Amino acid sequence: MVGTKNEEIPYEFVIKTFTEQELAFWSKSGITHSLLQKYEVVAMQRFSSINKKGKPYTLHSSQSEPMFGYVSPNSIKVYRPFSKIRFLYGGNVTDYCFGLEKLPLQGDVLFITSGEKDVLSLVSHGFSAICFNSETTHIRKETIKILKPRFRYIVLLFDADETGRKASQQQQERLKEFGVLSLTLPLSGSKKDKDISDYFQQGFSAQDFRQLFRQLIENDFQSTLSLLKSCEIDWKNPPPKQEVLISINAIPIGVQSSLLGITGGEGTGKSHFVSALLAGTLTLSKNTKIDTLGTQVKPCPKGKVVLFFDTEQSQDQLYQNIEKLLRRAQHTVMPPELKAYCLTQIPRKERWELIRKSLEFFSFQYEGIHLVVIDGIADLIGAVNNEIESTEIIEELYVLAGMYQTCMVCVLHLTPSGLKIRGHLGSELQRKASAVLSIEKDNNGTISVVRPLKVRSGDLSKTPEILFQWDETLGMHRYCGERKKSIENKDKTMALATLISPLFKKKTSWLFSDLCKEIQEITGVTQRTAKIYIRNLKEKEILIHTAENPEVLEMGKPLKTLLET
Repeated sequence: MVGTKNEEIPYEFVIKTFTEQELAFWSKSGITHSLLQKYEVVAMQRFSSINKKGKPYTLHSSQSEPMFGYVSPNSIKVYRPFSKIRFLYGGNVTDYCFGLEKLPLQGDVLFITSGEKDVLSLVSHGFSAICFNSETTHIRKETIKILKPRFRYIVLLFDADETGRKASQQQQERLKEFGVLSLTLPLSGSKKDKDISDYFQQGFSAQDFRQLFRQLIENDFQSTLSLLKSCEIDWKNPPPKQEVLISINAIPIGVQSSLLGITGGEGTGKSHFVSALLAGTLTLSKNTKIDTLGTQVKPCPKGKVVLFFDTEQSQDQLYQNIEKLLRRAQHTVMPPELKAYCLTQIPRKERWELIRKSLEFFSFQYEGIHLVVIDGIADLIGAVNNEIESTEIIEELYVLAGMYQTCMVCVLHLTPSGLKIRGHLGSELQRKASAVLSIEKDNNGTISVVRPLKVRSGDLSKTPEILFQWDETLGMHRYCGERKKSIENKDKTMALATLISPLFKKKTSWLFSDLCKEIQEITGVTQRTAKIYIRNLKEKEILIHTAENPEVLEMGKPLKTLLET
């Protein structure tokens, strides 16, 4: 090859009008005269430059050896299709990229070809394309980085010979961070049967080429498509109906292949409520009446197992709870279908792995897993506000519930305010669970209230709030009805009043904006929700404006009474 490409090469040239013969040469590849003009391709009469040894030379175009030029502002690339030396260079072609300035602002596919003629051939058939100096030239990553947001796919389309295939493989590996694809043409790779121009000259159409590209995409996404196919809904073959395992007044809250979230503050009775659910799975016969604290629980079928993992209580506390559970279920000994485990002594990092492996083991040892209870899912991860850990643990719990066709009952504490489930873990649980129940105490502190926060398969407004309380005679909690709506609304307002009461022990009056920030800090709610809380408190005259400034809030009579008690 004459000349170098890494330094400024002096050159001069004389252009001429395209002859009919020269235009016919381009026309074979579908390239028109107007396209040549658009891409600044010229017919050359003469080209002068110097060779590697610094000696000047001059070449002339002839009928048998036509000469064309790809002209750019600082360089020229000479193309002599029928000559021994086909390419010559002038100027500095280090950053040469043919067709870059002619690309549309956005597009579907951008092809990177071996040479300029291939670019023009693709453009003439309705495709976007560029080429660098040659297929063995390192493609600038900076250029690809700029082009990637503009095109859905960037595809290497090099020659089908050995050199082109090898270069394509190397360039694709080098540019893998950008997801660059590589398409090999169905050609032999011989001198006249290796590039896209040859492909179109053989009679293949733009539609044929699009089909080649579609096949490339399908092959590239085959594993994804296979996975997607397995997730596709087959209308003619409906999936098996998921059994309802736990319900309240016929409203499903615990269903196979789902999560049930149970949350509550310290001492609200949530562990006793969970024990009642477990007792319901251990019914001896249809005639056995068990107080499941207002819920309806499907008994564990013969051959299946119920798993109970506790990550919070000591062995002694768990043993006492199991004793009450068995008494509620009217069992004198531990039934074989119930497996209970205290995991407090196991390091936090190992607890989840132990649970996961035990599910796998018991699914084989028994005919299935009826119900799983994890009392304290917060103790399975490092921190409840770790977004990555929280998302991963809830996702895996959800997947395992589906895998083993069971319901995972996940117990999690509320925030100290009692108005929001703890951290990212609570947010993820509330998003994924089929239902979330909050166990709270009433105003007197003697009765526990089961308040539905979410019900996916039913009307939340029609789901009753269950009441239960400790019965000294029975030695366990008992169901004591449903809470009336009027009481419910009153208690919600009083819960808000209780929430802000410590703030008014510090100061007797607060600016609206400052109080809003304090509520956000305590509860973790948004500014909008905090403003709604304040508005509700003002409507009930729990908070009132000062006479001097409507932006300043002070205690109303109900709040003063609350602080005095």
